[in-house]
Formats: sequence, structure tokens, C-alpha cells
Amino acid sequence: QVQLVESGGGLGQAGGSLRLSCAASGFTFHGAAMAWYRQAPGKLREWVALIESWGATNYKDNLRDRFTINRDDDNNMLYLQMNSLKPEDTAVYYCNLYQPSANWGRGTQVTVSL
Repeated sequence: QVQLVESGGGLGQAGGSLRLSCAASGFTFHGAAMAWYRQAPGKLREWVALIESWGATNYKDNLRDRFTINRDDDNNMLYLQMNSLKPEDTAVYYCNLYQPSANWGRGTQVTVSL
């Protein structure tokens, strides 16, 4: 069974940085395209960043200028480095397969203040 545990969120200031982590289990992580998603208050969950099994990445809109997704296949870990934080980055962040499993984790809250 797919299990995803996100961590690393918190309160950040605009212009600051946070690094999110995701511990994955229950599936063949190294062969899976993985992604980060986020859900802001009152909005639908949206895709943020993708990393293919071979390491290619893609990002929503202009987030590539500030976010970096990477993975550690030896430890079944997914990461999202978030720099130059903006208040509009405030959301609950989730990791999942790019073709998402129904087993979403609890997410990790990121709150960015001015």
C-alpha cells in the first residue's frame, strides 16, 4: 500500500526558504515519476513539480525559478527546495506519484508571511 509522509513545512518569511521532504513506501519508488502538489485555502489541489524516474523535472508556471524538486532513490525520499518564498506559496503541500495514488498523505503546511 502506498504510504507518503510529508514534512518540513512551517512558517516562513517572504524571501526565505524551506525544504520539504517526503518519505515514500509501499511501491517501487525508483521507477516512479513523483510530484509535489499543494492546496491553498479555498482552492483546489494543484500540481507544483514533477520529477521523472530518470531525473528530468518540470514545474508549474514559473515556479522553476524558485523551486527545485529532487529525489533520493536509495532512501525513497522526495524533496522540494523552496526559495524566495512568497505569501501566495501558502498552502498544504503533498507528495504523490505523478499519476497520483488515492493514498494521499497528510501533507505539510507552509505558511509564508510578509
